[in-house]
Amino acid sequence: MTVPTGRRERKKAATRQKIADTALRLFLERGYDAVGIRDVAAEADVAVTTLFSHFASKEALVFEQDDDFEQRLTRAATGRAPDEPLVPALRREVLALVRHCTADSALPVRRMVEASPALRDYEESMRLRHADSLATAIAADPGRSRSATACRAIARFAVDAYSLALGAADPDAAVDEIFRMVEAAWEAA
Repeated sequence: MTVPTGRRERKKAATRQKIADTALRLFLERGYDAVGIRDVAAEADVAVTTLFSHFASKEALVFEQDDDFEQRLTRAATGRAPDEPLVPALRREVLALVRHCTADSALPVRRMVEASPALRDYEESMRLRHADSLATAIAADPGRSRSATACRAIARFAVDAYSLALGAADPDAAVDEIFRMVEAAWEAA
């Protein structure tokens, strides 16, 4: 995540982080469904309107790194070296995201998401958005020789690899197995 340079931007980023940290602490202490937006705003010492200027919904508070994850995926496609193939770059980034989300420190949040239908639905909509952004980034590659459909499919495969690996007994091995299939599909396209 980029560090804001101006005073105003730093203050906004600090407020956003304070709200997210407060929300997560309350959700983990009391349970996601037992905490309301007003509870989070009061505990973070901000107005509800301030909270909503930083987060579009209660679910977004849990996934405060959503934009960063989406940018990381698209940068894996657009920021790789000219001679680096697409699929290994995507694999590396997906593996990093999986490791982040399966670290011991992330397990309470993962359990909370899995226990909440609202959070699971929100996460699924996030994944679809991430796949759309990634597909757009892949399709914009001037050296692309695959169809737009192939670009969309490979983006979905990469994002779904993340999701499938989260639920695997050995997430690293799952990423490896899935990306062998992704590589074969990309080569076949």
